[in-house]
Amino acid sequence: MQKKRQFIPLVIFMVSYLLGGLYASAQEQVSKIHIKDLSIRDPYILADQQSQSYILYKSAPVKNKQGADASGVVAYRSTDLEYWEGPYVVYTTPPDNWIKGAVWAPEVHSYQGKYYLFATLNSDIEWKLQREGFPKYTFRGTQLFYADNPMGPFLPFEEKLPHTPMDRMALDGTLWVENGIPYLIYCHEWVQIEDGTLELVQLERDLSKTVGPSLTLFHASSAPWSTGSRHADGTLTYVTDGCFLYRTRTGKLLMIWSSFKAGSYAIGIAESTTGKLTGPWIQQEKLLFDQNGGHGMLFKTFDGRLMLTFHSPNSPSGEERAKIYEVIDTGNTLVLKD
Repeated sequence: MQKKRQFIPLVIFMVSYLLGGLYASAQEQVSKIHIKDLSIRDPYILADQQSQSYILYKSAPVKNKQGADASGVVAYRSTDLEYWEGPYVVYTTPPDNWIKGAVWAPEVHSYQGKYYLFATLNSDIEWKLQREGFPKYTFRGTQLFYADNPMGPFLPFEEKLPHTPMDRMALDGTLWVENGIPYLIYCHEWVQIEDGTLELVQLERDLSKTVGPSLTLFHASSAPWSTGSRHADGTLTYVTDGCFLYRTRTGKLLMIWSSFKAGSYAIGIAESTTGKLTGPWIQQEKLLFDQNGGHGMLFKTFDGRLMLTFHSPNSPSGEERAKIYEVIDTGNTLVLKD
């Protein structure tokens, strides 16, 4: 009887996984591509234990069920981190979503038996007068979607609203669970506040919505290496991008995040002095990467190696590629393996 109870969940998972693959492949013709030939910004890789494959998520235009153009997310699968099969469509923005513009920085997290897509959605609708020399103030926020397996389809919660505050240009949300409580960590956009911040807000247990107000963890300018950008009116602005948390082998809580050092996109490391999400947070002096690449995340291979992926170069020309490096956890910090 015990064997039968173990068998049934496995069957359910496999059926769900296959249906997810059918949903994806029905919308795209898939092929194999080398990582060096795959144009991508803000890469995110999930090491899926069930399929023993790596899944790379990328924002992309797709077709909805009515055949109309829509924003979405596609996935590529690999067993060696070198050759990738795809694209599989895993998410299509609902036509009645709060906004339906381009998706940025998709992440997929496994949490309590389900998979959750953290996606930054954008709109062309301006909600505030634009400052001279600044990008337009438009609606931008991180929204969560759920699925039974990592290949989707990812669906919205009932309200189809952002999890970040509606009056904030917010982006690059990620998940962290502390003492059994889930939290959303996200960036408050420099376009709106000049000196970008990292923010923390609690989530409901099912991740459907947030609980209480956001807490500011730190400003981009708190890192001595984040030198900022000077605008025509003399304003100095500081970017916060690509936050991702990691606990070291000695229990230190670190956050990797991106900004600019002398005009070059880079990845720095912040450290919680208490080992808790609420900090306080200090900035480590040594950068993880400073050669015009960033928006990083960490994952472990099936043989236990710690890996970092990010995009480089940081340009809007289609030259961006996913870079993958092995990382050493020293206990106090992270360093790229020689």
